[in-house]
Amino acid sequence: MTPKYLIIMILLGITITKGFPQEIQSTRKPYAAGRFYTDKPSELKVQLQQMFSRSVPGNPENTPLAIIVPHAGYVYSGEVAATAFNQINPDRKFERIFIIGSSHIMAFPGASVYCSGNYETPLGIVKVDTELAKKLVAENKILNDNTEAHQNEHSIEVQLPFLQYHMHSDFKIVPVIIGSATAETAKKLAVLFKPYLNEKNLFVISSDFSHYPEYNDAKKADQATAEAIKTNKASKLIDALVSNESKNIPNLATSLCGWSSVLTLLDMTEQMPDIKVDLLQYKNSGDTEYGDKNRVVGYYAISFTAGKAKNETSEFTISNEDKKSLLKIARETINEYLKKGTTYKVNPTGLSATLNTSCGAFVTLNKNHVLRGCVGRFDPEQPLWQVVQSMAIAAATKDHRFIPVKTDELSKLKIEISVLTPLKRIKSADEFILGKQGIYMKQGNLTGTFLPQVAMATGWSKEEFLGHCAEEKAGIGWNGWKTAELYTYEALVFGEGEEK
Repeated sequence: MTPKYLIIMILLGITITKGFPQEIQSTRKPYAAGRFYTDKPSELKVQLQQMFSRSVPGNPENTPLAIIVPHAGYVYSGEVAATAFNQINPDRKFERIFIIGSSHIMAFPGASVYCSGNYETPLGIVKVDTELAKKLVAENKILNDNTEAHQNEHSIEVQLPFLQYHMHSDFKIVPVIIGSATAETAKKLAVLFKPYLNEKNLFVISSDFSHYPEYNDAKKADQATAEAIKTNKASKLIDALVSNESKNIPNLATSLCGWSSVLTLLDMTEQMPDIKVDLLQYKNSGDTEYGDKNRVVGYYAISFTAGKAKNETSEFTISNEDKKSLLKIARETINEYLKKGTTYKVNPTGLSATLNTSCGAFVTLNKNHVLRGCVGRFDPEQPLWQVVQSMAIAAATKDHRFIPVKTDELSKLKIEISVLTPLKRIKSADEFILGKQGIYMKQGNLTGTFLPQVAMATGWSKEEFLGHCAEEKAGIGWNGWKTAELYTYEALVFGEGEEK
């Protein structure tokens, strides 16, 4: 604080405290806009829509307590960041969202909480919970309100447009920049933030992974770091970082630029036995058209979820009445759409809670026991009955492999519905159970899937199943599955003529 400013404050009778006086409000203007992402709102919305459309879907029934999200330029890390945020139910109303990043521009004791006003992005103002921020600073010596730490720091700002685009409800943030990158600081911060690590709040931990090794070295180092995080033990993360450094990997400047922020999270979660850590997606800058494979930066989307997912196959069931209702909705929807061009109206209040649950689903049409159309989706952004209705129309009119269904075919069609459980990332095809699970593979922007029942219909071996999916559905070649990201899911399958 300059002497001139101090004199003015005294003359005005403003009380000087550890935090900013209430009379002063200062919106933190965008710094990263125009650098890390576009500063044009319309372009930004389109870019966000595209990134979320390519991201890995989440399960809105089991929103994580915390996510680890990259913070590089959107053209490099945006899809991975969208995957992390896509795990959050957009309809959830949080008391606050803590966003924790490690300073890239300056070192200072402890951590800085922005107390002086709100944050701003090209999409508008993001409210800061200044009341809690000031309380935290006032009550904890390790915290301060050093606004300079926030002004030119990108690690918090780049997360905000994702939240502004994705969340349907208003939210407040608590922006925290760690200035002292030590394990001791992480432990102290974990103690004061842990009371807030519950379902009322969300923690967003901002960090990229390896900086500047070549492509394959980055993948190995980043996998080692991520596997250490997955153990949910702070000591394992430190060991992994030390191990990576000891290997003298060429051009490796850091394995985890926000390691103090991630360590703070692990210090909070490692004593919580029901925490489930999922490695959702990995890419590095070399995977993009803008990246140089000789010098890359790594990005991971990681979620920390409490307890068992509510929507697993063992718990999620559909009654016979619900099956009949869904098949009727699909049949009536196709009939009305083909004959009148309108959509069959459904009264959701008369449906069960199961049918109003958000789930992915596929609708398959067969004619004389031959496939006539099959379309589905994984992202459960709508209730199950509505997804089935949309996919029924798509299967009849938008499956590019077939000409649209004609009205004179309606009586010959048999409808089958596959309700999908959430995607589960697997490390290798050894974890895939042929016949029980479906496969979803992703390589860059190319994706493909086969439902579980395809294995039964074709009699393929596991390798044939994966090869056909890679070549015919994903378009990545017969052996493309060996280097693609693999996900499994299960399907609750039922069709006309099977109802009891």
